[in-house]
Amino acid sequence: MNIIDLHDPQRINRSPDEVEVLISASSFAEQEFLINTVELRLYIEKNDEKLGPYSLITSFVDTDKGSVEMIYDEGFRGVDSLKRTVLFLKSNLGISGLILRSIITLRDKIEKQK
Repeated sequence: MNIIDLHDPQRINRSPDEVEVLISASSFAEQEFLINTVELRLYIEKNDEKLGPYSLITSFVDTDKGSVEMIYDEGFRGVDSLKRTVLFLKSNLGISGLILRSIITLRDKIEKQK
């Protein structure tokens, strides 16, 4: 099961402009889900002369029961927005919250299919 949890999934119907891998093939379990990969993905949607690039940053979590991609942040965040977001996540224990949020979404979709 692959879930794109965005109001308009067409916003990410292409390859991301940049990807930062936070966890890869670590194979740890969280609430009966085996976590394979956790990434942040950057999609530059437009560029304003004054404000700079408009960044859509999504989180992508791949588990043994499916994957979830959802909005993490968006807006005119300037250059290196993805790297700054990764630093923030790593320094504030945000990765665990990101994983839990994705598991809740996956679990909800799995339950609705039953």
